[in-house]
Amino acid sequence: MMDEPTAPRAFRGWALTEATTEDLELHSVADLRERIELLEAEIRRTRDALDKKRNGRAAADAFFSLGGN
Repeated sequence: MMDEPTAPRAFRGWALTEATTEDLELHSVADLRERIELLEAEIRRTRDALDKKRNGRAAADAFFSLGGN
């Protein structure tokens, strides 16, 4: 089994850590609503990327399992 490259993970979590530790008391109601919309969009984007990786992995597993049977 081949592991994914580690280079893209060099800064993994930096932006998330920054976003989740920001003082929310400094923001207006409108700012907080916009923040929620942006975070929900990021969740959708992340889920789409996860689904794409899972589908690619499933396709590769199916392809390579054909030769083993």
